[in-house]
Amino acid sequence: MSNPQQLRYTKEHEWLSAADENGVATIGITEFAANALGDVVYAQLPAVGDTVAAGETCGELESTKSVSDLYAPVTGEVVEANQDVADDPSLVNSAPFEGGWLFKVKITDEPEDLMSADEYTAFAG
Repeated sequence: MSNPQQLRYTKEHEWLSAADENGVATIGITEFAANALGDVVYAQLPAVGDTVAAGETCGELESTKSVSDLYAPVTGEVVEANQDVADDPSLVNSAPFEGGWLFKVKITDEPEDLMSADEYTAFAG
């Protein structure tokens, strides 16, 4: 399992891209989380315009094994939800770091406890 070095990670197994020039970052779940969930069959993503808070539940992923809460790694406003994942949740399993991203947030606050790829790899084992 290879975690992209340019991303940051949470203990809840979400990843966060660096913010673009508009302060917008992309969020998804890690390959570790996707593998632990099993085949994802439904994704409830936050809606555009929703405000999410770092560490708070903002959606859920349902797999053939279980339902797992989705946590926001940062605080901000949702500016885009991945319609491709809503239509085909298996993208979370097949491409968690590419086409299987979940939503984008215009960041207003970012916690200091996000992990680097190496820290997350050590954390996730």
